[in-house]
Amino acid sequence: MLLKKLYLTRHCAAEGQEADASLSPEGRNQAVELAQKLASIPFDKLFSSPFLRAIQSIEPLALQLDKPITLDDRLEERRLSGEQLENWHEELEKTFNDFTYKLQGGESSEKAANRGIETVLEALDITKEFALVMTHGNLFTLILNHFDNTYGFQAWKGLTNPDVYCLCFEDDQLVSMEHLFFEGNI
Repeated sequence: MLLKKLYLTRHCAAEGQEADASLSPEGRNQAVELAQKLASIPFDKLFSSPFLRAIQSIEPLALQLDKPITLDDRLEERRLSGEQLENWHEELEKTFNDFTYKLQGGESSEKAANRGIETVLEALDITKEFALVMTHGNLFTLILNHFDNTYGFQAWKGLTNPDVYCLCFEDDQLVSMEHLFFEGNI
C-alpha cells in the first residue's frame, strides 16, 4: 500500500487577474502564514502555475523548505474568453453546467480540467509521499470536480485566497479529500 498526499492550493490574494498580477499586501502576508502552516509537512515536490501570483504564493514555503518550485503551464488559470466580459460570472456558471461550453477565444471546462488532472496525476507519479500543487480558483475547482462532482460553480464562489485541500491517494486511487484552510483559518 503506497499512500501519497497532494495539497491542492489556490494562490493568495492578488492585485489582479493578469498573468503578471502580483500578490496584494494582504496576499504577501497570507503567503508567509501559509508557509508557516505547511512547513512541518515534508514535501517532496512543489509545483506551481507560472503566473506571478501563484509563484509568489508558494515562494515563502519553498524558501523555508529549501525546495525548488517546478513551474507547469498546465496549472495556469483557465481562460474563459478571449475578450473582457461584463457578464463573466454568468458565462462561468454556464461552463460548470456544460463542460463542453466554450466562448470565443476561451477554453472549455472539459479541456481545462483535463490538463489540470493530467498535471495532478503526473505530480503523484513523481512524488514519493507529499506534493503541493499551486494553481488558480477556476482550475482548482475543476480538479476537485474531477474527484467529486459536487464541486461546481457554487464551490468556486465559496473559495478563499488562499485555499487548500489535502487529497490522499492510496495506490493512485483517491481515498479522501479534506478541506484544510478557509477564511479566518489562516
